[in-house]
Amino acid sequence: MMGVLNHLSTLLLLSLLPPALSHVVKKFSDVPQCKSFFLKGTTPNLPGILVGGIFKDDGPYKPICQKYKNFYRFATLYDTYNRIPVFSAYTFTGNTTGRPIDRWMIEPGLEGVNRTEMQIQEGGSYKHQAEQKDYKNSKYRGVNRGHLFPSSHAHDLDTQTSTFTLTNIVPQVVSFNDGSWKTMEGNVRGTLKLNCKDANDQIKAYVVTGAVPNNNKTKLNNRVNIPYLMWTAYCCENKKYKKNKKWMAGAYWGENKKGTGALDQQTLGALEIMLNRYYKGKDGPVKVFPEDCPRGPKPTTSP
Repeated sequence: MMGVLNHLSTLLLLSLLPPALSHVVKKFSDVPQCKSFFLKGTTPNLPGILVGGIFKDDGPYKPICQKYKNFYRFATLYDTYNRIPVFSAYTFTGNTTGRPIDRWMIEPGLEGVNRTEMQIQEGGSYKHQAEQKDYKNSKYRGVNRGHLFPSSHAHDLDTQTSTFTLTNIVPQVVSFNDGSWKTMEGNVRGTLKLNCKDANDQIKAYVVTGAVPNNNKTKLNNRVNIPYLMWTAYCCENKKYKKNKKWMAGAYWGENKKGTGALDQQTLGALEIMLNRYYKGKDGPVKVFPEDCPRGPKPTTSP
């Protein structure tokens, strides 16, 4: 009898739980775990796209709470028209070595399929996102798959694997991806491990990496926009000033083309000024992180 009562109690508790949230959501704040990838739960302000965490329901931009093996790993704002991410946001808490086997995944929710997490593409074609055949023989076009949330910044193997979703990927010029951009990712990783500690003395930093689409008609496989420019920014509590809770921030960007040289660290403020060229609207200006993060001195010339 007790077993039956316990079973009924379990069923009752399950019935009271909220339904499983879709992987593609209306707002990042719909999922508390997803909101946590943004400093103070505050999403970037991109005029004309995302303002105050809100964007048009009928637009091409879809927020994805990137879920893999029943855990939320990072967040992506995806452009279903250009079939590339606008940005991916994640928390850096250290990294693991190695690299998982490349098994590229897609987001079923972008196609209206009621699945709660990413899955490996198994045939079929997709209207609202990039797919494997878009990148087939892409190196002959001079581009390859470029991560926004790099697997080298993931703290465990499952999170590394989760970065291999095509909703976290853009066509990146091979020499840029494997050259100055890769070097920059390594430099940022080292900076964050050395300087960023939270109140519990654990490594923690907030990172947002984005891509600015090209406005020409050149597309990979006539479907996927090849970005003009890529950018990244980080913000964290500086471990040197834990008692005073001082924050540090930095940023990088570079054109997605052959011959792009070494990327020097810039201020967060300089990045936001530069992005104002591409994200324009009455709800400006661009703001990647909230006010806690130092913008640095304003540049004397346009970046």
